[in-house]
Amino acid sequence: MSNNKIDDYLQQGIHGAKQTKPDERRRFLTTLRERVVIALTQAQVMKKGVEPQIEQLMDENPQAHLFLNGNISYTYLSKYIKAAEKRDIEFTIVTNKEYDSELGLVLAHDHAIDKEDIYLSKKISPVAQPAKEKKGFFSKLFRR
Repeated sequence: MSNNKIDDYLQQGIHGAKQTKPDERRRFLTTLRERVVIALTQAQVMKKGVEPQIEQLMDENPQAHLFLNGNISYTYLSKYIKAAEKRDIEFTIVTNKEYDSELGLVLAHDHAIDKEDIYLSKKISPVAQPAKEKKGFFSKLFRR
């Protein structure tokens, strides 16, 4: 064994295996951005009820893994844990004492999917309202 390999082996024994993209892994609750299906901020997780889009994505991605931020109270996480258990989706509560990610929930695969838009967006779909007839001057004169 060369001296360099021995040094690498000793460093791995002392500090653990080297991680790729450690900053990204801290932010995305131990996973990589390229694997993420959807991510919610802590504030979104703390809202009342489970986001319907999350349930839909859990149904569409049954092999995905749910990562929850352990720095959030369990009372907010429990609704997502129940939703995951209902669909037999594995989950992990990640607590990092040195870094508190702004993300509260990450649904991810164990392989890269490279989804472009991973954040929950509130696209308000316009409700179809019946078109109102404009009543002009002549409609008042010539009523039917």
